[in-house]
Amino acid sequence: MEIEQAATDAEATSLSVSDQPEEKWISLRFVHSGKEYTVDLADSDRVFDLKAALDKLTTVPPERQKIIGLVKGKLPPDQATIRELNLANGKKFTLIGTPQGHEYKDPATLDLPDVFNDLDIDFSADPNSEAVRKFKNDSRNKRKIREAVAALNVNLMNPLREGKRLLVLDLDYTILDTKPLTSGALPPSECARPGLHEFLEAVYPYYDICVWSQTSWIWLETKLSELGMVGADKEYKIAFVLDKKPMFTVFSKRDGQDFTHQVKALKIIWTLFPQYSEHNTIHIDDLGRNFALNPNEGLKIAPFRDAHTLRASQDRELESLAIYLTHIATFPSFTAFRHNEWKRVVGRLQLP
Repeated sequence: MEIEQAATDAEATSLSVSDQPEEKWISLRFVHSGKEYTVDLADSDRVFDLKAALDKLTTVPPERQKIIGLVKGKLPPDQATIRELNLANGKKFTLIGTPQGHEYKDPATLDLPDVFNDLDIDFSADPNSEAVRKFKNDSRNKRKIREAVAALNVNLMNPLREGKRLLVLDLDYTILDTKPLTSGALPPSECARPGLHEFLEAVYPYYDICVWSQTSWIWLETKLSELGMVGADKEYKIAFVLDKKPMFTVFSKRDGQDFTHQVKALKIIWTLFPQYSEHNTIHIDDLGRNFALNPNEGLKIAPFRDAHTLRASQDRELESLAIYLTHIATFPSFTAFRHNEWKRVVGRLQLP
């Protein structure tokens, strides 16, 4: 499949308005440092999106923003929708805050806090929950997917193969202990999860492989090269990779508290490459919150950390996972499987 044609067809499909819920838009005007700006927002957008838009226009980061005159009293939390603010079209307000400087920051330190985080919600544990239903029906989330599809330019590293399933594989702390790699504490080969290349070689006959990492493109490319997953003579090929750009922020509840996090929406891939769907796609990640929009396709793997320890060297997670993936690949559809029970399935398969 030619990527240009796939993207064109997908965009035409995904951006059609006939099956999309109608959203109301308003235009707001604000002044910062004597300059007037205009920002357009949908009523399904959140206060978080307003702050992000102000940051994009003025480079004043959200934590420095002081918004005056938009609402009476204190600005609602990030999770609140623009609809809830009951704003009139053309509403004026003032933004006060110092723009972000352009000083150099180590990209490794910028990437790590997002991916090395113990705060998690495993959406695959209850894929039919009310929270999941709301996520899927949320107009903002649907629009964010359409916007990601329109903005995304996927470069195929290797051709997609007819009839293959799709494995979407996370990188940091799923197949790699990131911290010692980026710090230089350990050589790349000792940071990889045990059995990484054997795992990829075992599943490659059944799956096209996509690596989707919540990191910047330059560091994603560097990590894959250092691990020998690209540019090396292996019995598997990576079809394409995605970085953090197609991800977007969603709003959950964790232990009754508001929880803001990013998500990997498989619909983005399915729109660009319609040969893949919920019937033949599985997403492996150590963070269950990344499954928020596709909990049925998510399989949460135990995180791989402390690569220098004896415990880590004895890790056999990928060996078991290869058994599970090759097993389900023999079925016409993945929809009958509950991937959070994958270890039970492997246990039964290993019985004499």
